[in-house]
Amino acid sequence: MTAPTTKTRFRVEGMDCAGCALKVETAARRFGGVEDVTVSVTAASMTVTHAGDADLDGLAATITRLGYPVMPVAARPAATRPAAPAAEGCCAGHDHGHDHHHGAGNDHGHRHAHDHDHDHDHGGRHENHAPRQAHSHTHHTPSPPSPTVAAGLHGHDHGPSDGPWWASAKARLAIACGAALALAYALGHLAPAVGPWAFLAALAVGLVPIARRAVVAARYGSPFSIEMLMTIAAVGAVVIGAAEEAAAVVFLFLVGEVLEGVAAARARASIRGLAALVPATARLERDGALVEVPAADLAVGAVIAVRPGDRIAADGAIVEGASAVDEAPVTGESVPKAKTVGDPVFAGTINGEGLLRVRVTAAAADNTIARVVRLVEEAQEAKAPTERFIDRFARWYTPGVVAVATAVAVLPPLVAGGDWNAWVYKGLAILLIGCPCALVISTPAAIAAGLAAGARRGLLMKGGAVLEQVGRLTTVALDKTGTLTEGRPVVTDVAAVGDARVPDVLALAAALEAGSSHPLAVAILARAAADGIAVPAAGAVAALPGKGVRGTVDGVEVQLISPAAAEAIGVVGAAERDAFAARGGEGKSVAVVVRDGRVAGWIAMRDEPRADARRGLDALKAAGVAPVMLTGDNARTAAAVAATLGIDHRAELLPADKQRIVRELQAGGRRVGKVGDGINDAPALAAADVGIAMGGGTDVALETADAAVLHGRVGDVAAMIRLSRATMANIRQNITIALGLKAVFLVTTVAGVTGLWPAILADTGATVIVTANAMRLLGWRGEA
Repeated sequence: MTAPTTKTRFRVEGMDCAGCALKVETAARRFGGVEDVTVSVTAASMTVTHAGDADLDGLAATITRLGYPVMPVAARPAATRPAAPAAEGCCAGHDHGHDHHHGAGNDHGHRHAHDHDHDHDHGGRHENHAPRQAHSHTHHTPSPPSPTVAAGLHGHDHGPSDGPWWASAKARLAIACGAALALAYALGHLAPAVGPWAFLAALAVGLVPIARRAVVAARYGSPFSIEMLMTIAAVGAVVIGAAEEAAAVVFLFLVGEVLEGVAAARARASIRGLAALVPATARLERDGALVEVPAADLAVGAVIAVRPGDRIAADGAIVEGASAVDEAPVTGESVPKAKTVGDPVFAGTINGEGLLRVRVTAAAADNTIARVVRLVEEAQEAKAPTERFIDRFARWYTPGVVAVATAVAVLPPLVAGGDWNAWVYKGLAILLIGCPCALVISTPAAIAAGLAAGARRGLLMKGGAVLEQVGRLTTVALDKTGTLTEGRPVVTDVAAVGDARVPDVLALAAALEAGSSHPLAVAILARAAADGIAVPAAGAVAALPGKGVRGTVDGVEVQLISPAAAEAIGVVGAAERDAFAARGGEGKSVAVVVRDGRVAGWIAMRDEPRADARRGLDALKAAGVAPVMLTGDNARTAAAVAATLGIDHRAELLPADKQRIVRELQAGGRRVGKVGDGINDAPALAAADVGIAMGGGTDVALETADAAVLHGRVGDVAAMIRLSRATMANIRQNITIALGLKAVFLVTTVAGVTGLWPAILADTGATVIVTANAMRLLGWRGEA
């Protein structure tokens, strides 16, 4: 029987390039009890899949000896996650039997009945999701490395990643080496006889720590590290009498490492900046008074006051007040969103002009920003297919470079009688040229920057594999209700008949629907409130099963019924009949107001498309992606919405039908993305190449699909595709730069045009150029 395994996540300090990550990963994989390892330079983390009895203290000590201080990331207590709210059926307690359910309301009404029924198998479908599972395990958490272990850093104590760049251990070493080199040049000028020894001393300042790192890396399974290549090249240069050049090369190498560290720190800061959006304190209501408390201590259910201009300190729901809230820090939404009682608000967003009282709905560890940061960090650990290929390539590439360098240094003198010094020099230069740092960092740097750029704009993708796949989509299937439409019906037409007036029709309908939570009733009441209509009291209100509702208003009997029910009692004229048919053809539901046995008017309702839906679909088409609408709603309503949006559609589908259609599209050679609410479209989301959840930061939207659009704009699906394509283009540029520079300098070195200096500049320069090019993605704005 296989022993159970678990996952533990570690914080790893000091990694700033792909070579660092490779050494950490190799050492961890060789450790007893470890089954799998994923390492992220950008997230400064390592996730280890291991047997339950693995010695994690020993593993932490091993990685620390490599020069990368390790601390375990404590698992989040399960109690911090609030229970998912129960589904609130929109028709609960209000069976008024409207026949006009079967218009726009049909999909809406049936949807809520099983919103929470689906299991979440989808969440574990992809390997990228594995890191999240680490948080759900109760596992042995190692104690922090002992001071003794922490002291044995072998000259590679990076120290904390925070702080100014010049305060890091790498920067101090580079400065010391540079100062020693400058002193050596001065001594060489003033006392030429002392010069060679001065350059040897300057070389030792930088090379000894590098050599120590090389030896430790070799001991733990990485004999072909850049430190080893640098050590061999520097020692070889001394042997052939090029100590001055060797010292300069080591200094340039250390400068390159500092630059890599600065670039890596910038990438980390891009996502850490999100966490800094949440204010440190909150104004908590306690015993009738406001008390300032740390935001991290806010408990679910607490009520906080948010003044105009303040950042909201927690995810919550408004219990009093109304305001416009700037959600740009979380969702990228440029226009402040109107919020009132009952509306959700997110931590880190900015209150506009009104005082708000907010009930906290998520602990600090589970607010929207904390979850986004956690998801992005974990996503950066999940390697993309391209990144995995480059890693495998590098494992063969580096030994191959060593073999070529050896051949260049040895064969010409042995076979053709070449000058040993000249050819050994060329071989040493090729060693430096061949360092794979730029090549290996080319993909993860771009992936990390792309994921971070997307997260800052409300576009979440769970790992590099998803980021790659999104850009390859050729078809996107979108749900209708709540995705292409607002998800709730609104009143579109109100007509009066005879001597009645439009306000009278709305007032009578609202009187009968007062207190109802049915979506169509809510639409009528909302329109009456928007028009400032005084709603009279209704008495003896009763449902008419399959027809509608009736009651008395000002002593007169009033009915709000379907067109079929009105036809059956003989009160509908030819003009009304034509109007009802026309509205039905537009996919609208019609409710007829009958007062004292005569038609007073009628009200048409429909779940209207989102304001940005047409623009978003046009953006998909412009990107060469074919959109199609899949809906469980009736054919007439679906056709009307599809015509408005200019999109192909399939209607009256069950969840299994949507899944089948996705499979059919894939069988036809399409790469299919499925966009839905993340809950009731689970089968189709699971079947698609990429499942994309539309949502406002809910647990389901963030955790069940491959990707999520936080602020629910259709246009952001096209933006996600553009970001993916921009990232893949950046990766191709990086690989071209990395290999292209190496090829050029390989030829010029063998030809005797360039030497050690240009070689190290080629390596360091390529790494810095590639990293800087990847960091350009952090400035991605998403505009078409």
